[in-house]
Amino acid sequence: MSETPSVPTPHIEAPRDAVAPRVLMPGDPLRAAFIAENYLSDVKRFNAVRNMLGFTGYHRGVPVSVMGSGMGMPSMGIYSYELFHFYGAEQIIRVGSAGAYCEDLELMDLVAAIGAATNSSYEEQFGMPGRCCPTADFGLLRRAVAAAEERGWPIRVGNVLSSDTFYSADETAAARWARMGILAVEMEAAALYLNAAWAGRQALALLSISDHVFRGTALPAAERQTSFTRMMEVALATF
Repeated sequence: MSETPSVPTPHIEAPRDAVAPRVLMPGDPLRAAFIAENYLSDVKRFNAVRNMLGFTGYHRGVPVSVMGSGMGMPSMGIYSYELFHFYGAEQIIRVGSAGAYCEDLELMDLVAAIGAATNSSYEEQFGMPGRCCPTADFGLLRRAVAAAEERGWPIRVGNVLSSDTFYSADETAAARWARMGILAVEMEAAALYLNAAWAGRQALALLSISDHVFRGTALPAAERQTSFTRMMEVALATF
């Protein structure tokens, strides 16, 4: 992967100064639009390439950008890399959905991912002499937990699984991950954490439980776009 200071990039059409140092990244670009419309003031759209919407505005006087990451680690890998390396992002908080593995998690519960196990080969590009454990920035994690607790909202902290497979041929894998204490499964956090570490920047994944893998319960897609307001408010308070 070669780096060039040239902007716009093939994926983000913004000039260099259009993105704030603090960025929220939901997977769904429509959730990015929802956050911009409901939580930011003086909003300007900076990206619509491939409908991966990005906006910059102000939250309580602080400049904040919000942009979709798309689904999966390749997509998160592209957008977070460009935001860190080409647009000067200092902090990225993923605000996304996850499927619960832990039996005592319920729909809509908040999870802060202290680490991200993965079945992806994304890490191999860095040529590490062993396996790297991608983790959140502790400062962001601590502030997110404090923000949730100040509001009286429970939040679980622990490891999640960033999976390359939504429909897995291995029907026993989920139970084995759960046995190792993995709280929930999602598809982007490991790539975000690895990119942040490589760039020397800060990242955190805040997740709302959208379904329970072992119970078969789930929120409808439309509700996932707009109902995770606690997660959004905690993330903004973390900045």
